[in-house]
Amino acid sequence: MGRVLGLDVGDRRIGLALSDSGGILASPLTIIEHSTEQQDIAAILKIAQEHGAERIIVGLPRLMNGDIGPQAQKVQTFAEAMRAAAQIPLEYRDERLTTVTAQRLKQETSSRRKNKVIRYDAMAAAVILQDYLEEQAIIKKRAESGSPG
Repeated sequence: MGRVLGLDVGDRRIGLALSDSGGILASPLTIIEHSTEQQDIAAILKIAQEHGAERIIVGLPRLMNGDIGPQAQKVQTFAEAMRAAAQIPLEYRDERLTTVTAQRLKQETSSRRKNKVIRYDAMAAAVILQDYLEEQAIIKKRAESGSPG
Protein backbone atom coordinates (compact mmCIF):
# COMPACT_ATOMS: atom_id res chain seq x y z
CA MET A 1 0.00 0.00 0.00
CA GLY A 2 1.31 3.45 -0.86
CA ARG A 3 0.51 6.76 0.78
CA VAL A 4 -3.12 7.52 1.61
CA LEU A 5 -4.61 10.98 2.16
CA GLY A 6 -7.36 11.33 4.77
CA LEU A 7 -9.92 14.15 4.83
CA ASP A 8 -12.17 15.55 7.52
CA VAL A 9 -14.52 17.86 5.63
CA GLY A 10 -16.22 20.49 7.77
CA ASP A 11 -18.23 23.59 7.04
CA ARG A 12 -15.31 26.00 7.44
CA ARG A 13 -12.20 23.86 7.11
CA ILE A 14 -10.95 20.60 5.65
CA GLY A 15 -8.47 18.68 7.76
CA LEU A 16 -5.91 16.61 5.91
CA ALA A 17 -3.80 13.71 7.16
CA LEU A 18 -1.27 11.57 5.35
CA SER A 19 -0.09 8.03 5.87
CA ASP A 20 3.51 6.93 5.70
CA SER A 21 4.61 5.14 2.52
CA GLY A 22 4.02 1.75 4.14
CA GLY A 23 0.40 2.56 4.94
CA ILE A 24 0.91 1.99 8.67
CA LEU A 25 0.81 5.35 10.41
CA ALA A 26 -1.39 8.40 9.81
CA SER A 27 -0.20 11.88 10.76
CA PRO A 28 -2.01 15.24 10.70
CA LEU A 29 -0.82 17.17 7.65
CA THR A 30 -2.57 20.52 7.25
CA ILE A 31 -5.91 22.26 7.02
CA ILE A 32 -7.54 24.05 4.13
CA GLU A 33 -9.81 26.98 4.88
CA HIS A 34 -12.89 26.69 2.66
CA SER A 35 -12.89 28.88 -0.39
CA THR A 36 -14.90 27.66 -3.37
CA GLU A 37 -15.59 23.99 -4.02
CA GLN A 38 -13.43 24.10 -7.14
CA GLN A 39 -10.49 25.76 -5.31
CA ASP A 40 -10.79 23.37 -2.35
CA ILE A 41 -10.75 20.34 -4.64
CA ALA A 42 -7.78 21.71 -6.61
CA ALA A 43 -5.85 22.31 -3.37
CA ILE A 44 -6.57 18.79 -2.08
CA LEU A 45 -5.64 17.14 -5.35
CA LYS A 46 -2.42 19.17 -5.54
CA ILE A 47 -1.47 18.00 -2.04
CA ALA A 48 -2.35 14.42 -2.97
CA GLN A 49 -0.14 14.63 -6.04
CA GLU A 50 2.75 16.31 -4.20
CA HIS A 51 2.79 13.54 -1.60
CA GLY A 52 2.17 10.68 -4.02
CA ALA A 53 -1.14 9.66 -2.43
CA GLU A 54 -2.63 6.60 -4.11
CA ARG A 55 -6.03 6.82 -2.40
CA ILE A 56 -8.18 9.40 -0.63
CA ILE A 57 -10.26 8.50 2.42
CA VAL A 58 -13.09 10.91 3.23
CA GLY A 59 -14.67 10.90 6.67
CA LEU A 60 -18.46 10.61 6.43
CA PRO A 61 -20.22 12.17 9.43
CA ARG A 62 -23.12 9.75 9.84
CA LEU A 63 -25.74 10.31 12.51
CA MET A 64 -25.30 8.25 15.68
CA ASN A 65 -27.94 5.80 14.41
CA GLY A 66 -25.87 5.30 11.24
CA ASP A 67 -28.14 7.27 8.90
CA ILE A 68 -26.95 9.88 6.42
CA GLY A 69 -27.94 13.31 7.72
CA PRO A 70 -27.62 16.79 6.21
CA GLN A 71 -23.91 17.15 7.06
CA ALA A 72 -23.06 13.77 5.54
CA GLN A 73 -25.00 14.75 2.42
CA LYS A 74 -22.87 17.93 2.12
CA VAL A 75 -19.69 15.88 2.48
CA GLN A 76 -20.86 13.36 -0.12
CA THR A 77 -21.71 16.13 -2.60
CA PHE A 78 -18.24 17.63 -2.15
CA ALA A 79 -16.49 14.25 -2.30
CA GLU A 80 -18.34 13.18 -5.44
CA ALA A 81 -17.28 16.42 -7.16
CA MET A 82 -13.71 15.63 -6.10
CA ARG A 83 -14.04 12.04 -7.32
CA ALA A 84 -15.01 13.36 -10.77
CA ALA A 85 -11.84 15.49 -10.87
CA ALA A 86 -9.47 12.99 -9.23
CA GLN A 87 -7.29 10.42 -10.92
CA ILE A 88 -7.04 8.32 -7.76
CA PRO A 89 -9.61 6.18 -5.89
CA LEU A 90 -11.75 7.79 -3.21
CA GLU A 91 -13.48 5.95 -0.37
CA TYR A 92 -15.70 6.96 2.54
CA ARG A 93 -15.03 6.11 6.17
CA ASP A 94 -17.52 6.42 9.03
CA GLU A 95 -16.23 9.22 11.23
CA ARG A 96 -18.64 9.15 14.16
CA LEU A 97 -16.88 10.32 17.33
CA THR A 98 -13.58 11.14 15.60
CA THR A 99 -13.71 14.80 16.65
CA VAL A 100 -13.99 13.77 20.30
CA THR A 101 -11.11 11.31 19.87
CA ALA A 102 -9.03 13.92 18.06
CA GLN A 103 -9.60 16.51 20.78
CA ARG A 104 -8.57 14.03 23.48
CA LEU A 105 -5.48 12.91 21.55
CA LYS A 106 -4.44 16.47 20.87
CA GLN A 107 -4.70 17.34 24.56
CA GLU A 108 -2.75 14.25 25.58
CA THR A 109 0.04 14.37 23.03
CA SER A 110 0.67 17.91 21.84
CA SER A 111 3.00 20.49 23.30
CA ARG A 112 1.58 23.97 23.81
CA ARG A 113 3.34 25.35 20.77
CA LYS A 114 2.39 22.44 18.55
CA ASN A 115 -1.20 22.68 19.84
CA LYS A 116 -1.58 26.01 18.08
CA VAL A 117 -0.40 24.60 14.76
CA ILE A 118 -2.27 21.30 14.55
CA ARG A 119 -5.98 21.97 14.63
CA TYR A 120 -8.70 19.50 15.47
CA ASP A 121 -9.60 19.18 11.79
CA ALA A 122 -6.21 17.73 10.82
CA MET A 123 -6.11 15.55 13.93
CA ALA A 124 -9.62 14.25 13.14
CA ALA A 125 -8.47 13.45 9.60
CA ALA A 126 -5.57 11.49 11.10
CA VAL A 127 -7.94 9.52 13.35
CA ILE A 128 -10.18 8.69 10.36
CA LEU A 129 -7.18 7.66 8.29
CA GLN A 130 -5.59 5.61 11.08
CA ASP A 131 -8.82 3.64 11.51
CA TYR A 132 -8.80 2.90 7.79
CA LEU A 133 -5.14 1.84 7.80
CA GLU A 134 -5.66 -0.49 10.74
CA GLU A 135 -8.68 -2.08 9.08
CA GLN A 136 -6.69 -2.61 5.87
CA ALA A 137 -3.86 -4.25 7.85
CA ILE A 138 -6.34 -6.70 9.42
CA ILE A 139 -7.85 -7.51 6.01
CA LYS A 140 -4.38 -8.08 4.55
CA LYS A 141 -3.31 -10.29 7.45
CA ARG A 142 -6.45 -12.42 7.13
CA ALA A 143 -5.97 -12.78 3.38
CA GLU A 144 -2.36 -13.87 3.85
CA SER A 145 -3.28 -16.43 6.50
CA GLY A 146 -6.27 -17.74 4.55
CA SER A 147 -8.56 -16.95 7.47
CA PRO A 148 -12.18 -16.17 6.43
CA GLY A 149 -12.63 -13.24 8.80
